[in-house]
Amino acid sequence: MPATSQVRRHDGAGRVAIAQRLINGSVKRSYEPVVELDWDREPESDRYFLPPRVLTLAGTDLWAGLSEERRIEVSRQELANILSVGIWFENLLNRTLLDRLMAADPASATTHYALTEMGDECRHMVMFGRAIEWSGARPFRMRWWERAVMTMLPSALRGSLLWVAALVGEEIFDALQREMVDDPELQPLVARLMQIHVAEEARHIGFARDGIMRRTPTRGRWETVVAANGHALAGVLFRRLFTNPAMYTRAGLDGRAAARVARANPHFHEVQIRGFASLAAFLEDAGLMSRLSRYGWRRGGFLP
Repeated sequence: MPATSQVRRHDGAGRVAIAQRLINGSVKRSYEPVVELDWDREPESDRYFLPPRVLTLAGTDLWAGLSEERRIEVSRQELANILSVGIWFENLLNRTLLDRLMAADPASATTHYALTEMGDECRHMVMFGRAIEWSGARPFRMRWWERAVMTMLPSALRGSLLWVAALVGEEIFDALQREMVDDPELQPLVARLMQIHVAEEARHIGFARDGIMRRTPTRGRWETVVAANGHALAGVLFRRLFTNPAMYTRAGLDGRAAARVARANPHFHEVQIRGFASLAAFLEDAGLMSRLSRYGWRRGGFLP
């Protein structure tokens, strides 16, 4: 048997074993946000919806001039913005996985775990939507051209690029949530939301990372080039999403001016770097961080 065929057979068996382990983990540790979170508990007026240290304006002169009440309102709008973005990306991942499953083996453990993951993501989208409503904010909606791009993306996300996109949409949020979840200034419901999301996303991240590493010995040059360069614009995109002018406007600030302050904020830049550090190291190890993608992430403020 050729060496490449042996690698693929071994890889397939290993992938199935990982999928089965993750399915078992999902049985033991999954959550139903509709009943897990105390939706009847009103937001506490003196607590933040995101910790002050991770807010995009923290540490700036603009932030220093805000009242405590206005700062909490900024945190409410930033939470609504981040949860809205989370819904968009989990929607994209589900539609991409569903498209792939049209040609997949319906009896395979990898198919069953993909379906399990989609179930998790559906519950997360419900949880995020309800949290926006609970906070008293309104969701942020995509513009028509953003919806058009998101509609076309599932057809483009194939092979290693799919798993890179999944990690980009999950790991940055996950890293920041891990450092926020125990903050004493955080609204209790938001802290619990993050605990649930971190616990379930750990399985999704593990599945995506495993998918990338198992393809490494056999992926072709073209797949490597596409996957290593396909995320080059993500850093710039994420910076714009995280500093959406509309959320500052809703908080009673000059939206455009506040966005400029946030994008030039060294403190926010440090938050971005911390959030991306683990993923950046993984992509480097996997050979999927090109000169172009490094430039894009650096332009976005996610690399020093």
